[in-house]
Amino acid sequence: MVRVPLTEAERERGERLGSALRAARGERSMVQVAAEAGISVETLRKIETGRIPTPAFFTVVAVADAVGLPLDALRDATSVSNAPPLSA
Repeated sequence: MVRVPLTEAERERGERLGSALRAARGERSMVQVAAEAGISVETLRKIETGRIPTPAFFTVVAVADAVGLPLDALRDATSVSNAPPLSA
């Protein structure tokens, strides 16, 4: 199966997702959050850095639950209206 390349908007949304999850993680370690979410530390690292811009829904839910971030808040944090302006 050939995967269609992501658009710039999709990549930016992935970065916002990662940033929101990282901020919600706070001082907790990646190891602790990944274990609670049932994912590998490397997967969490890739999501937080935007290297996996479109993680599976249930992975996002598991991480959001692990860090106590409601899905509504996560949706708001990743929406285009909350995106920082693009650099010129």
